[in-house]
Formats: sequence, structure tokens, C-alpha cells
Amino acid sequence: MKQQTIIENQFGNTANAYLTSSVHAQGQDLLAIKKIADQFSNGNILDIGCGAGHVSYAVAPVAKQVIAYDLSEKMLTVVANSAKERQLLNIKMQQGIAEKLPFENNAFDMVVTRFSAHHWSDVPAALAEIHRVLTPKGVAVIVDIVAPEIVLNDTILQTAELLRDASHVRDYSVSEWQSMFNAAGFKVDHKDNWKLVMIFEEWIKRMQTPKVRVDAIRDVFDCAAQEVLDYFLLQKDYSFSIDAALFEVRKS
Repeated sequence: MKQQTIIENQFGNTANAYLTSSVHAQGQDLLAIKKIADQFSNGNILDIGCGAGHVSYAVAPVAKQVIAYDLSEKMLTVVANSAKERQLLNIKMQQGIAEKLPFENNAFDMVVTRFSAHHWSDVPAALAEIHRVLTPKGVAVIVDIVAPEIVLNDTILQTAELLRDASHVRDYSVSEWQSMFNAAGFKVDHKDNWKLVMIFEEWIKRMQTPKVRVDAIRDVFDCAAQEVLDYFLLQKDYSFSIDAALFEVRKS
């Protein structure tokens, strides 16, 4: 299967689980995104890789229009139904990929993506598209899991992520993000980072990870060096902590 098909299959089957996921439905980063959106009262906002729509719901009350944009048609159906229930009638749904945005130049005052970029096949291409559709004084906000700078820890994280979710491409380190922002013509105005606790049973259930892969993840951690276990704060039930970051970027 092509990567896009794998993503559609993975998230089409788990769409409703992401609507109620505490990791996705809550967080100080959502409040931070809402605060940034307040700067663009009655603005046009694009939510790339919207998933179950939590960013769209957060910014819709202060926006003129929000485009909830995702590769998964089933995810967009979840967003449409939830937006209607919340009476957020300025949220519009559109299907597509991050690397090729079907919008005109300078179309959005704010572009946001949250916990989606690690599924993109070509992040530099997507950032170039974000730069293109963003107004000159607009802001882009990227929230995602970030990889450790230490190679050993990075290898373990990418392995666990891929075993859990076949659509995973890569968690990028802060230094990798900085290089990609520079290449795309962005400057980082603000960066925040925090630890995110992944409750193992919830983490695998949300993605409906097959047992053979769950067992493989446990084995990866069982065989890992003590430095790895310390870094991820691995618990007896295999729950662990990973790094997340928010980047607020503007055109250079």
C-alpha cells in the first residue's frame, strides 16, 4: 500500500477514539493556540491534519472561518458531526495532504498543525506550502512529539512509534525542526516544550495495535539500555514519557 492509503486505513478505523482521547482533547498547548488565535480576530485559520478537530474547536469562536483539513475522510466526518453538535458553524471540512494544499497564496492568517507532522511524507514540502498560503503577517503553529537529540534514544522512540502505528514516518528533533524552518523561510518567534506521559494501554488501544506489535514494543523496552529507560521514565506497566514542543513561526 502507498503511505497515504496506510494513513487513511489507520485513522479511518480509529477516528472516534481520537475525539475522546485525553492526550488530544486536552493540554496547555490548546490554550496557547487559542491565545495566539486571539491575535487574529475574525481571521481565516487552517488546521492541517486536524484529526478529530480539537484545534478547530478551540479557535473557531474567534475566527471568521476555520478549514479542518485532513487526509482521512472518516476523521473529517467526526469533525463535521462534532462541530455541528458544538454549534461551530464556521468550521468547514476539506480533504487533502499537507504537501499539496489546495488554497491560494496568502489565504490564511494562521495555520496550525498539532500531532500530525510525524505522519507527513515530506515535511519540507509541507512547510513550503504553509509558507505559501500564509499571509505576510500571519503565524504558523506546529505542535508535535519531538525526538531526542541523542541517537540511541531517538532510535528507540522511532522503533516504538512505528511498531505501534504503521503510518508513522518520523518524530523530528528540535534541531531538525529549526533547520527545516530556516530552509522554508520561517523564523521561530516562540518555542515551548514539555513532557507528555503516554499511558501504555491507552496508547496502544487508541491505535488498535495488533498484539504481535504490542509484544514487540514491550520487548524493545525490555532489551533497552538503562540510559534509555531513564530518559523515557519507563514504568512497570510500560507507560513512558516523551517530549512535545510548540513552535510559533512567522515568515522571515
